[in-house]
Amino acid sequence: MATHDYRVNHRIRVPEVRLIDEMGEQVGVVPTADAKRRAQDAELDLVEVSPHARPPVCKIMDFGKFKYQQRKKEKKGGPKHTVGLKEMRVRPAISDHDLEYRLKDGRKFLEQGHKVQVVCIFRGRQMAHPEHGFDVMRRVAEDLADISKVEMAPKMTGRRMTMMLAHLTPEQRRKRERAVEAGPPVDRPVDRPVDRPVDQPVDQPVDQVAAGESAPRPPADGGSPADAGEAKQAEQTEQAEQAGGAVPTEQVSPQVSPEASPQDSPTE
Repeated sequence: MATHDYRVNHRIRVPEVRLIDEMGEQVGVVPTADAKRRAQDAELDLVEVSPHARPPVCKIMDFGKFKYQQRKKEKKGGPKHTVGLKEMRVRPAISDHDLEYRLKDGRKFLEQGHKVQVVCIFRGRQMAHPEHGFDVMRRVAEDLADISKVEMAPKMTGRRMTMMLAHLTPEQRRKRERAVEAGPPVDRPVDRPVDRPVDQPVDQPVDQVAAGESAPRPPADGGSPADAGEAKQAEQTEQAEQAGGAVPTEQVSPQVSPEASPQDSPTE
């Protein structure tokens, strides 16, 4: 019920009313003239607050104050705030102070639920250095990352570079905070095979490779393994002679000459 619909003082023409005094106490049904006189004595107004009751309900009050309170209630119960698009303008060579001032406005718009379009305008020779505009856009996105996300990456259109920021819901903010507290994912160690030297034969066991052992290499001149063994024995003999020790000899089994007669053979 609007304030202009209330009947006040002389506009109340019914013979009797149910009265509520200025203290909020029920007085009961009284003649309208008596209710008006009591309101005048209290230097207040007689207001019909419930015209459809029988008899109508009237209250003694300050009608000016009552209208003010009603207007406040109507404003609170009005249409809710709608989400819109706000614009934040920057320049490629913007100073830190100016950028900080514009960031405050952008943060206020995002907290109200608006989307923010960041516009960077280039003039003259600034067109030769678009990287300066990208740097400004990056700073804006980083400073507002706690309450917004980049909905459209920066792009150049003529002399204007634009970027769209959208506000984060409380749930999205909590998820982002938990992700920041958790930190980057830790890489797990991967079991890798033992590296085999380039000159290591394929048939050598892996445990020998891990122990640092190496398989015998074939002779450089391309000889047979038997020739390699004789060369190694000759080398050992030479080392023993230099040391003054006994020369190692191989034990050769006795052989019987085919020309020897049975009489020449030793008898047991």
